[in-house]
Amino acid sequence: MKNKDVIDTFSIKDLKSPEMVKTLNYKQLSSLCFSIRQQIIEACSNYGGHLSSNLGDVELTVALYRVFNFPKDKLIFDVGHQCYTHKLLSGRSLENLNCPGYSSGFQKIKESIFDPYEAGHSSTSISAAEGFAIARDFKNENYNVIALIGDASIVNGLAFEGLNDLSARSHKVIIILNDNDRSISMPTGGTSKFFRKISSGKVYNNFKKGYRRVLFRTELGKKIYSFSFAMKNAMKRRLVPVTLFDNLGYTYIGPIDGHDIKELEKALKRSLACTKSVVLHVRTIKGKGYRLAENDESGYWHGVTPFIIETGEPKNVHPGYISWSHYFSDLTYDALKETKNSFLIVPATLKGSGLEKAFKDFPSRCLDVGIAEEHALTLAGSLSLNGFHPIVTIYSTFLQRAYDELSHDCARLNVPMTLLIDRAGLVGKNGDTHQGIYDEAYLSSIPNLILTQPSTKPIAKALYKQSLRNEHGIFCIRYSRELVEDKQEEEEGIKPFSYIYLKSSSKKNIVLGVGQKGRELLNLLSKPNFDISFCDPIYLNPILEKEMEKLISYENVFVYDAYGIENGFASNLSLALLKKKFKGNLFIKAIPNTFIDSDSYSNQLSKYGLLPEQVLEFIEKTITTKE
Repeated sequence: MKNKDVIDTFSIKDLKSPEMVKTLNYKQLSSLCFSIRQQIIEACSNYGGHLSSNLGDVELTVALYRVFNFPKDKLIFDVGHQCYTHKLLSGRSLENLNCPGYSSGFQKIKESIFDPYEAGHSSTSISAAEGFAIARDFKNENYNVIALIGDASIVNGLAFEGLNDLSARSHKVIIILNDNDRSISMPTGGTSKFFRKISSGKVYNNFKKGYRRVLFRTELGKKIYSFSFAMKNAMKRRLVPVTLFDNLGYTYIGPIDGHDIKELEKALKRSLACTKSVVLHVRTIKGKGYRLAENDESGYWHGVTPFIIETGEPKNVHPGYISWSHYFSDLTYDALKETKNSFLIVPATLKGSGLEKAFKDFPSRCLDVGIAEEHALTLAGSLSLNGFHPIVTIYSTFLQRAYDELSHDCARLNVPMTLLIDRAGLVGKNGDTHQGIYDEAYLSSIPNLILTQPSTKPIAKALYKQSLRNEHGIFCIRYSRELVEDKQEEEEGIKPFSYIYLKSSSKKNIVLGVGQKGRELLNLLSKPNFDISFCDPIYLNPILEKEMEKLISYENVFVYDAYGIENGFASNLSLALLKKKFKGNLFIKAIPNTFIDSDSYSNQLSKYGLLPEQVLEFIEKTITTKE
């Protein structure tokens, strides 16, 4: 061949099938990895997505495709947000990423046979992989199960539960620990490497299986085997520094350069040769291939909105507006400054909730506990018992994981705390794993808990101050991903544990509109000669008895909640009215109790008739029909 440069150049667009990866030389593989990174950067710049984590595991995923046979072998990504290379290698496109009918940003069973499992929350991969391995062995099938988990996910209790249980069983799983410069202890030294190389070698493992099989034919042989096994382990403990994984009984291999495909292949083949479950420790650079992401220390480039590749600047800028998350971060900063006995606790969502300044200025009272939502709530309850006021900021979708701790370790003890529930409501393209629509329903089952949702900044500020007074148990404030005008507003007085009646023109028809979308509906209702009243409920749980006394006098009560499922505030209000022997009509416009697929925020609202203009049309039509 004359033109070697052409031969050694290979793009993801040239890949005709996943098996083709196994035929490429290492220069072609390097070129392939470069083109994959370009595709990931381009897709995230256009549609948003998880950038840094996907740039970090390109070579690792390519190596997996060279050693294993997917989809026969099962590859389970922890969380799933780092599967973009996997999607490209399995024949999918990142065009219109996370849009309906196109590739999801996570593994999706219904999307491809190459996705055997799916998740959006962390630390599920090891438990799931064990399930696949048990099923495989009981069915006498022959395939490999690989769990690819990142270091941040492995600190979660669920991952440790999976590690502990899997270690006690004979169902082999290959666990790949993708470590991108986090603190994970590792063995060092030549003797260590020597013994580890032997223990994962094919010849050694074949001999070990044969040795055990022969000796186990007699009772004397079993005793000889047990003695030799104990001697070997004693010698190994003296000569080889051990890790947590060794102590649990895993074969540990690593650390391996996660960007060297040749070394990765060798390590993966050694993992295949082992007779028991393996932990392969791989070191990668998060954000590799995009300078801004590589140098990111704050987590900004972990999950991104559309951006300009050359500068990194966001494409969708909204001058004069601020997100609810960032407004509450300002309120939290003020709370830490003014309330000296307060502690801020976040479960790895420091950047997402805009709390960098608070952590910088109040380091001793700001705790990022990592991906450990259960721990965060129990820790908060304990701090409250000791005279401090905990402020916990957590996404609605992640709060689900700490339901028991919130109920058993906080509410049951009736400890005061402020719980800020970020990303409440529909969240658009993150899809069915991340919608923040269920907390209204499951929190209503917990005693000693107050759940609120502000519709304006002044109300939000007033609720925050109320939560800090230690006059209540758990005081929750939920807020959405929407933007709000970043201007100074006049203080809007609220009376604690009361609804706000903003339009009282009718004694016959009334709308209860929750949150910011409720206020948008109010603006549409403000038309001449439209006989309707409007109420901002603010306090969603428990339902306020005194307010029910007012509502039962109306003929038609409309509940508009674009932030929670029907089983939440709307359902509880319905039951409260029924108990008061309400004789009128109740109409509910809320999110159905279902899992909501990925789409734009406005499309999701529109699909369920929850845009303010759709609700207005429904109300007008209903009132006209009733009359």
